Amino acid sequence: MENILAPSMLAADFKILGEQLRRTEEAGAKYIHFDVMDGDFVPSISFGMPVLSSVKDATGQLLDVHLMIKEPIRYIKEFAACGADIITVHLEACTDLKKTIDEIHNCNVKAGISVKPATSAEELIPYLDQADMFLVMSVEPGFGGQKFMPESLEKIRKIREMLEERNLERDIEVDGGIYQSNVAQVLEAGANVIVSGSGVYGGDIRKNVEGFMEILKKYE
Repeated sequence: MENILAPSMLAADFKILGEQLRRTEEAGAKYIHFDVMDGDFVPSISFGMPVLSSVKDATGQLLDVHLMIKEPIRYIKEFAACGADIITVHLEACTDLKKTIDEIHNCNVKAGISVKPATSAEELIPYLDQADMFLVMSVEPGFGGQKFMPESLEKIRKIREMLEERNLERDIEVDGGIYQSNVAQVLEAGANVIVSGSGVYGGDIRKNVEGFMEILKKYE
């Protein structure tokens, strides 16, 4: 399974966003992680559809859209129309998660399901054959720059184990506090899509991405 780096745009410098996206793409990052926060499901407010449309025109990277909003089914069609390639919703934020996943697929977009740190891996069991990707939050969603929660590793292992038991090949994404110093243990646990904000945009972007990619390729 291919290992993929998804730089989190939350940590980018928006004054020179286009240039920074170009640097991550040229250095080998295939995804851009696009966090949407509503100030309700999570405390913070980030950005939405107009920014997504602009980013779509500025990069050839896949737009990995993470909706940290209540009842995201209300906005699936709009985010798909703005260029989302993957739309991930939170299990905890959906009254009808299956209907929400079906809505994403009906828009010809890949669907992901995310869980907060306190949500067990077992709660994903009814949806393992429905989503294309499962996102483990290794920090509390809503803020950048938090420290990685090591207990997330066991959840990653459990989800990978449950998928393999059912002969399901699915992506497992991890988001929160990931740097070159700890990404190996996340990959070893079974994740293959790695989100990093400060670890990519803090300092020399090209050098940071290349460092991540070197580690990711070792674990493919």
